[in-house]
Amino acid sequence: MAARTAGRIVLPKKTAELLELAKKIYEKHAADGAASPLNAQQDFKWEVEGPKVDPCTTNHIEAEKAAKKAEEFYRQRDIDLPAIKSIVQNSAQVLKGIYAKNPKVLGDYGFTVDDSKRVKKNP
Repeated sequence: MAARTAGRIVLPKKTAELLELAKKIYEKHAADGAASPLNAQQDFKWEVEGPKVDPCTTNHIEAEKAAKKAEEFYRQRDIDLPAIKSIVQNSAQVLKGIYAKNPKVLGDYGFTVDDSKRVKKNP
């Protein structure tokens, strides 16, 4: 009788590695054909799920590229955003000073003016 080895199966946590493993399993299953022990599975069939591995891998690669591109866009945005935020805040204060008696005029500039009275919260 063959000696049994105690061991844990380590499944990849990273998507790319999981997809690579799935491809290897599918290729081995296809090579084994009707003799593949994976044919015993009841809930999942490699004949159905296996062909999805390559398109899923392609989608993953494209998603990773898009994420990197998005990061670059965010980095570029974040260079200019603080100055834009400051000038908007400063403009609001300047206009509020100029139109102190009629702050609704700030709406002409695109600001939302809330002139409702604040209600104090009771503890």
